[in-house]
Amino acid sequence: MKTKERVSFFKSIHIKIILVYVLLLLVAIQVIGVYFVQELEEQLLTSFSTSTNERAHVIAYTIEEEMEKERSADDLPLETVIRDSLRDFLSDDIREIQVIDSRNRIVATTSPYDTSIVGKRTLNLLVKRTLVVGVSQEKWMIDPKTNDRVRVVVVPITSGEETIGAIYVSANVEQVYDQLRIINEILIKGVVIALLLTIVLGVFLARTITRPVADMRKQALVLAKGDFSRNVKVYGDDEIGQLATSFNGMTRKLEEAQATTDSERRKLSSVLTHMTDGVIATDRYGQVILMNEPAEELLGVSSDELLGAPMIEVLRLEEEGVTWEGLFRDMDSMLLDYSDALPEGEQLIVKASFSVIQKESGLPNGLITVLHDVTEQEQIERERREFVANVSHELRTPLTTMKSYIEALTDGAWKDETIAPKFLNVTQNETERMIRLVNDLLQLSKMDSREEQLHFVNIDVVEFFGGIIDRFEMSKGNEFHLERSFPNEPLFVALDQDKITQVIDNIISNAVKYSPEGGTITHSLRKQGNVIRITIRDEGVGISRDKVDKIFDRFYRADKARTRKLGGTGLGLAIAREMVQAHGGRIWAESALNKGTTVHFTLPIHQRLGQEVDDL
Repeated sequence: MKTKERVSFFKSIHIKIILVYVLLLLVAIQVIGVYFVQELEEQLLTSFSTSTNERAHVIAYTIEEEMEKERSADDLPLETVIRDSLRDFLSDDIREIQVIDSRNRIVATTSPYDTSIVGKRTLNLLVKRTLVVGVSQEKWMIDPKTNDRVRVVVVPITSGEETIGAIYVSANVEQVYDQLRIINEILIKGVVIALLLTIVLGVFLARTITRPVADMRKQALVLAKGDFSRNVKVYGDDEIGQLATSFNGMTRKLEEAQATTDSERRKLSSVLTHMTDGVIATDRYGQVILMNEPAEELLGVSSDELLGAPMIEVLRLEEEGVTWEGLFRDMDSMLLDYSDALPEGEQLIVKASFSVIQKESGLPNGLITVLHDVTEQEQIERERREFVANVSHELRTPLTTMKSYIEALTDGAWKDETIAPKFLNVTQNETERMIRLVNDLLQLSKMDSREEQLHFVNIDVVEFFGGIIDRFEMSKGNEFHLERSFPNEPLFVALDQDKITQVIDNIISNAVKYSPEGGTITHSLRKQGNVIRITIRDEGVGISRDKVDKIFDRFYRADKARTRKLGGTGLGLAIAREMVQAHGGRIWAESALNKGTTVHFTLPIHQRLGQEVDDL
């Protein structure tokens, strides 16, 4: 997931801290303002009520004196005196003052608009109640005409214990609320100023917190890219400073851990690269997460193509009936044959060893599979089994024959002068055959174990090859035609005379065995670059092309019945191949059915390094 390099202003912790400060201040001012306004309103209204009540009582006292005063003919009428007295009590907050006598008649009013009500009976219930009860009455009201809030106070006028009238005072409360409105406006302005100051201070205060946090964020982004060279600046010894110090310590530890991890990764990569065995690693779901180059070469695939693929399908384990759960449960190793995916005649046998990767809790977390090419070992093992079987078979035949003839001689055949020599001759032949077989096996064993020492001498191979052919002409010259194709000049080659003599004897003997009587055996010798090439061709029954390469295998016989009849062991050409290869040469054959067989082998002309050569 890609990390953003910058955080938008409205999503940053900087603006969040400022908003927290502003909201806290706003809530505090709101609570204080509400409490202050409520208390102020209550105090103003209480003060207004007290002031109104006091003025109403003063008016009642003044009117009481005028009403109880004895009046002469020269005095002004009572209504006029009362009206003049009421004018002295008028103010901005007093809307109207009425004086009512004991008969509910309005004696005077300060309202210039309601002069018509003077002399009439009042219908106000508060006034009637006061006149009846003799107790002051108070009430908050809404003026239906102006919708102003008013306070009505009715105070009785008493003379002794008798109520002789009442004072009706109506006071306008709007002035009190106007004062509250002004105070609220002042308070709001103060709140705005305080908020602006708080925002400014909050910006600077937030920077003291967000600057080291932003620095640590930049450091984290740099660490994510693998750069451990940068350190966070420590601005103080507070918690944020301690966090910055811890962050720098974590950076150093991460650098050390990364270095260790890289070192281990390089070691693992080097091990996997230079391993001769293939390695495949999977996750706990069986999907391939790693494959080294030897594994790619063994399976003939690319790791890029198989990453994420199920290992069961990659190794074709479903063909063996193996499940993923079975690998975890009880599978240790198994042999896998991939020969069907190769060209005909080629083989690939792989040994797969499985190892479970476990977590600390013991639960499986994946699987490591090591692939080892055991094609050569399996071929060697198969050849060993075939070799043992062939040796057993080759020994059983003469031993069975010898046993039969010896039993016959034991039963009395030795007394028959005609039969006994024949039986003894057969027994002797079979014994010599077993001796030849054992000798050939011993010679092959020595050559396999490099115990056979070669004694090289420089000889003229033309003369050497001709001498061997001369020997065969002396013994078989009347039965076959032996032809030669040699160069006129001598060719000197370093070789072991006995070993190469044995090679040529084996090849010519096979040509004689499988050629028809009177046939021609052609021997040729020529120089090809740095080697000399010897060729022996017969006109025998030949070998099919698909089997011609097998004649150099141990115990292989093209015509088994004829070979045994002629006393062959099936090891001659195998020994010949080992001897030619020991000289640094190569041997091969060409043949077709009913067209004869041609055997070629080469010997290097130049002396090999470290090779001791004697001169004749």
